[in-house]
Amino acid sequence: MDVTPFWLAGRPETGTETLAVTHPYDGREVGVVAVPTPEQVEEAVAAAHAVRAEAAALPVHVRADALMHVSRRLDERLEEIAKLITAENGKPLMWSRVEVKRAVSVFRFAAEEARRWSPTTQRLDTEPGGAGRLVYVDRVPKGPVLGISPFNFPLNLTAHKVAPAIAAGAPIVVKPAPATPLSALILGELLAETDLPAGMFSVLTVPNDRASDLVDDPRLPVVSFTGSVPVGWSISDRVPRKHVTLELGGNGAAVVLPDADLDWAAQRIGLFSNYQAGQSCIAVQRVYVDEAVYDEFLPKLVDTVNGLVTGDPWDDKTQVGPLVSQDAAERVESWVNEAVASGAKVLAGGTREGSTYAPTILADVPHDAKVLREEVFGPVLIVQKTSGVDEAFAKVNDSKFGLQAGVFTRNLDTAFRAHRELAVGGVIIGDVPSYRADQMPYGGVKDSGVGREGLHSAMTDYTEEKIMVLTGLPL
Repeated sequence: MDVTPFWLAGRPETGTETLAVTHPYDGREVGVVAVPTPEQVEEAVAAAHAVRAEAAALPVHVRADALMHVSRRLDERLEEIAKLITAENGKPLMWSRVEVKRAVSVFRFAAEEARRWSPTTQRLDTEPGGAGRLVYVDRVPKGPVLGISPFNFPLNLTAHKVAPAIAAGAPIVVKPAPATPLSALILGELLAETDLPAGMFSVLTVPNDRASDLVDDPRLPVVSFTGSVPVGWSISDRVPRKHVTLELGGNGAAVVLPDADLDWAAQRIGLFSNYQAGQSCIAVQRVYVDEAVYDEFLPKLVDTVNGLVTGDPWDDKTQVGPLVSQDAAERVESWVNEAVASGAKVLAGGTREGSTYAPTILADVPHDAKVLREEVFGPVLIVQKTSGVDEAFAKVNDSKFGLQAGVFTRNLDTAFRAHRELAVGGVIIGDVPSYRADQMPYGGVKDSGVGREGLHSAMTDYTEEKIMVLTGLPL
């Protein structure tokens, strides 16, 4: 199998080592990627540092044109790239196609934001000492960005780091997840077709145990990390003087209230507790159903989950595929078995075959069970009966995570109450917490991280205000 090169300062390179990429469903090899040497990593970082002034001064039309080029090329190669995502990640083709379409939009949104990204002015003659003065306020890049992306959305979550950096005029060094590097390398290939200066981007397939040097390097003053809670906070602790944005774990909760459309709620919760095999930070993991509708709602939810098509991710009808590895599936299995041994009841699923875990619903889960308290990151849903809004919202907040929550209600007062009281980064009314529009601010609180993605929000994170005061002749 041919070796796929990494991207060093805009050009393809190979090193002295390689990394095999395997398909989670059957374990076959689907790619071999080159691994950069320490010297090549140094060259990439030095190039990003050297080009930072040129990148910041790059005309907006050049940045926007490059971003639109990537958007168009992703669209043109949609089916090819979707199959690449399925090959390395194992997610069903239907979800891989959605991921590519989202990345198409992310680069388009970034091009649009780049064109809107303009300085502001503020008059200073509101006080006598400011007479004849005007302040010009611009945002400038803090410096090159280190973007560390995860395996679960290998294309789109990489796009969420690359696109805003280029839009803001910041060079970026990308370190993709070792299990799924092929999608990020495709982005490098498409960026190499643009007129961006050498050094503006690198995609380095560095193993995780060698990433600390990149994190520590002072020439990469911004770190944007998406991944596990322990690794994310360890990065923040390791480099306290850097600007670190963290998109970490979740334990997505949905609340079903008596005025909800129960069929819609069952359909959405059933599907989005299991899409991506549950390997999404905003997959539904907990659902709190008001006692007034619990007995009516539960059979609808069980029927939905039992009706999901599980199996071969290459089948267009498959909705739930394998987890990223057999180890991951075995961990989910052990957590479910532990909960069942402590009294939980299995209402659907609860079985594993290789790297695939069946879509599962649990009831009567003990309060301290891992499958309830931690991020399961698998196709498992916990159902609990609640009495009233107070109890439901309290249970949503009884978590160390706070990414997004969904509230199924038609009551506007309840919607605004949820927005006020739920300790999460985003509240989705009338739908699951799994809803994300790529152009909106996205991020969490507590152990779900710090900072926000979404193109404008990420560009703000990557930049800082710089002012110029214009002084006229004395009056």
